[in-house]
Amino acid sequence: MAADSDRTKDQEHIFKLIKDIQFAMLTTTDEDGSLRSRPMAYKQGDSDSKTELWFFTRTDSSKVPEIKKHSQINVSFSNPSHQSYVSISGHGEIVKDKTKAKELWNPYLKAWFPQELEDPNLSLLKVTIEGAEYWDSAASLMVRAVGYVKAAFGDGSTLEGENKKVHYP
Repeated sequence: MAADSDRTKDQEHIFKLIKDIQFAMLTTTDEDGSLRSRPMAYKQGDSDSKTELWFFTRTDSSKVPEIKKHSQINVSFSNPSHQSYVSISGHGEIVKDKTKAKELWNPYLKAWFPQELEDPNLSLLKVTIEGAEYWDSAASLMVRAVGYVKAAFGDGSTLEGENKKVHYP
């Protein structure tokens, strides 16, 4: 039971680290087997689920057939100002779900979907998380700056921070 509790806390920490990040990099496998990454707008929904991510995508996007053929994908998040980074691996699935789209809708999406929720080219990308890894240096900027200086001058110090792999059931 303690392991489940720790895993739940780790999963919650992942979502805490990414909640204010507006863009992620989505990596898929191209038809020739090469990896291909592109930016994706991200907005965490109100769902309590810590096992999935949702993105809006156009049905005619090149990523759609890539995900249908090779569903294993990666989503990475970066917040350099807080020295936190998250890499999420999982299973991608293209979904047509108006209820979920309405829950996640944000007016800035109108730039990509002029007809908003009625846009026939609107789809959702559901990422079922299979694993994640994060790097987090929660210390203040001043503490990090002192750490950089100490490490640079070779006093044996290392830069503080946490790196952890998070397993999903």
